[in-house]
This record gives sequence, C-alpha cells and structure tokens, in this order.
Amino acid sequence: MSELSSRIAVVTGASAGIGEAIARDLSAAGAMLVLNARRRDRLDALARELGGPGRVAVVAGDAADDDVIRAMLDAARDRFGGNGSGGGGSPREADLVVVNAGRGLRGSVYDSDPTQWEQVIRINLLGAARLMRAAAERMAGPVPVVRGGPVPAAPPCPPPDWLDRPRDIVVLGSTVGRHISPFSSMYGSAKAGAHMLAESLRRLMAPRGVRVTLLEPGIVRSEFQGAAGYDPESFGKFMESIAPVLAPRDVARVVRFVVGQPAGVHINDVMMRPTRQEYP
Repeated sequence: MSELSSRIAVVTGASAGIGEAIARDLSAAGAMLVLNARRRDRLDALARELGGPGRVAVVAGDAADDDVIRAMLDAARDRFGGNGSGGGGSPREADLVVVNAGRGLRGSVYDSDPTQWEQVIRINLLGAARLMRAAAERMAGPVPVVRGGPVPAAPPCPPPDWLDRPRDIVVLGSTVGRHISPFSSMYGSAKAGAHMLAESLRRLMAPRGVRVTLLEPGIVRSEFQGAAGYDPESFGKFMESIAPVLAPRDVARVVRFVVGQPAGVHINDVMMRPTRQEYP
C-alpha cells in the first residue's frame, strides 16, 4: 500500500511549478487529489496523467474566492470521502490541504508597480487566510459562537480517529517572508503575513490534532520569476551565481516528508534554500 493511499488532498496553484510538483508527488504516494488553478486546460491534462476521475478531481478558478474554496473542499468530500467513513455516518473531508496558490512582484513599496499591490495581497495573504480557515473548519469543526463572539464551548480535543488519520494544512511561504529583501518586499510582506497566520493557526489547531506547517523555500526555478516581473537577464545571472537553485520537485519532496509523518509527529516550520544561497 502506498504511504498516502488513505489521504484526500487539495492542492492550489497546481497547474505549474511547485504546485504541479506537489500534486505529482502526492499522487505518486497514493493520495487522491483535488487540483486547483486558473488554467483549466493544464489541470485537465495533469488530472488525466495522474489517474483520471477516479483519483483526481479538478476545480478551476481563483483560489482566493470563497465559492471556489468551498467547491474544492466539497469536491474532496463528495468525490473521495466515501459513504459514512468520516465518523457519525458522514463522508470524510479533505485531510491534506496545500495552500500554494500565489504570485510574486518585483520591487518594494518604493519602486514596485502599485497597480499590482492589491492582487498580490489578495492571493498571497487574503486567499491563503480564507483557505486556511475553511480547511481548519472542515478538519476540526467550526469555532462555536456564543453571545456574538467566538468562545470555545469546551476545551479543544482531537477527533477520535486523529492518530489513525493525520490532518495537515501546509502553507507555502518564502524566505523573503522572514528575511527582508528590498527587491521583493511587497511580495515579502504578504508572505510575512502568511507566516503569522500559519503559526497562529498552528497554535489553535494543535490541541485539535490538526498539523499546520509553514514551508518557506528560497530561490526555486519556475514560472514564478517571469510572472513576478524580474529581469530575466539579471535575475538569471543571480541564479547562475548560486547554482544549482531549487527545483519544484525539491519542495514537493519536503511536503511529502512532512505529511508522511505519524500523526503524533509535527514538523511545523521548514525553511529551505539552495546550498549556495546566502540571502534572502
């Protein structure tokens, strides 16, 4: 039996780069997948390659949109959750959610393109927050609301099956979310916010048996640099100066290692860089 054959995973930003590599690695480990990105044609092609409708579902759209987030999690439950296997006669929900969708932006508050700021903050911070919250609610139940505010009705405890069925939320951050870079500080500020969100959610979810992991890669060669507006010549020279830089499959391998731990073991914070990358 494959190591993740019982897991139901959702991966956003899965049409290319790190997200695609994570989807491939989780599929190879046996997980059932819901793939999300804007480019449906790429998702459909990847889904066919990874096993078709019996193993992979596709929900195309904006990963920061509440309706798309709901559709992803519903697809995981309805397509792969079985009948009554989630306890209490209900289907299982996704138990592995990778919050990966995002985009970069070259420059700082001083010299970046201000017309792109809202989009960068929306997908990297607000969208990540929405998916983190929705995933946590599906895995651990909603926070009880008493007298107009969220008040725990009882001390939190994990589901009865938590040791047999790990639950993971993996958030893709960045080294620039923790180590300031003037060359991408608008993007870095969004990733710094994702760092704070992931750690605060980890503290809330730990007693409930849900593992929240922040993974912060350094330089990864992918479509990211072009979409972020980096000069291909100068940034290409920088990557060559610290070669070999990370490949998406390197990040995917770490995700698979983290989520493959026994349920009582949590690797909650990982920063990874190319060996020769000093900064950021």
